[in-house]
Amino acid sequence: MKRFLDEARRETTLPEDGRNIDSELGRLAGEGALQRVRELEPAVARREWPEPLPSPPGEIPTYYGVPALKEPVWKWYIPAYFYVGGLSGAAAVVGASADLFGDRGMTRLSRQCRIVAATGAAASAALLIADLGRPERFLNMLRVFRPSSPMNVGTWFLSAFGTLSGLAAFPALFPTASPLRRVGDMAWIGAGLVGLPMTGYTGVLLADTAVPIWQGARRSLPVLFSSSGAASLASVFDLLGHEDPGAEVTHRVGIVAKATELAMTVALEREVAQVPRVARPLRTGFTGTLWRSAQIATAASLVLSVAAPKRNWVRRVAGVLGIAGALAMRFSLFHAGKRSARDAKATFEQQRAGHGAAEVVGRRGPQVSSADTLNEGSRTDSERPE
Repeated sequence: MKRFLDEARRETTLPEDGRNIDSELGRLAGEGALQRVRELEPAVARREWPEPLPSPPGEIPTYYGVPALKEPVWKWYIPAYFYVGGLSGAAAVVGASADLFGDRGMTRLSRQCRIVAATGAAASAALLIADLGRPERFLNMLRVFRPSSPMNVGTWFLSAFGTLSGLAAFPALFPTASPLRRVGDMAWIGAGLVGLPMTGYTGVLLADTAVPIWQGARRSLPVLFSSSGAASLASVFDLLGHEDPGAEVTHRVGIVAKATELAMTVALEREVAQVPRVARPLRTGFTGTLWRSAQIATAASLVLSVAAPKRNWVRRVAGVLGIAGALAMRFSLFHAGKRSARDAKATFEQQRAGHGAAEVVGRRGPQVSSADTLNEGSRTDSERPE
């Protein structure tokens, strides 16, 4: 009996890795896996901070040049998710509208939109789970519904959109009996309703952070992402090269969406330029080059779509440029946010310019300087106003 208990105890003993933690539960995965200690110091060493030096006149002081924010640990899956989610949401909106308000010539457009929406919803969930590291982390966000959290609301949007678009895609992929087709048609209308916020909620998600450039563009980002999603859908259909009434509708939608996307990139740049330091990532370095490339690609796609709408090869080139511009725009904003978070002075300059939380909640009072406060404290009772 004793021998049996000893063998059972050895089988249930956790692996000795120095931490007494199960390797399956303690493995690094997802966003947290990117966090590393860059500089190791001896445990007994005590860091001596230098005496703070006075800042030059007109320069914003920082805390020893250390960034006030932690750089986002998102991987490349997130900007890819922004693109695929906007594309699939726009497909649901356009396809459901074609079913409701179009004629029989829109049948191919509706079927293709159903397939694009369902495929995009599945790819969006896969990209998001890949960034989180474990599927249960995605499911854990569905335990509550918090309207004040764009990430939580977006998870519910994605879950509902994936379910509805998946049901709507079955009649398009597998012609079945009328009852299931009716269920698919009803689900398709619901997917169209949920698809509208799917196109732009990711812009709200970025703007709801403390990263200076994302917060500074909070008015432009949602509209930019929504218009870019519609432009991406039109670019995909331009690549397919079909000639039917549905293709003509998506082509016209694409022209309007590309023009809006291009205009919103200019509006976003002006919005963040209210604090010049915040706009640096869009004007310098690799992120600035990527941002300009996105604008040039979108503008070239728009010109080709307007100049030669009847030539298939021109429309295909416009489609490639439109997709490239939409992807470059999202990746440039993604990496610009990382640069902006590493810039300590960008955070402080934005706050001192009055573009922080005080402006968001709309409770800004009169600006009182420290000199006015000292003068007020030095006045006598007879000198103070009644």
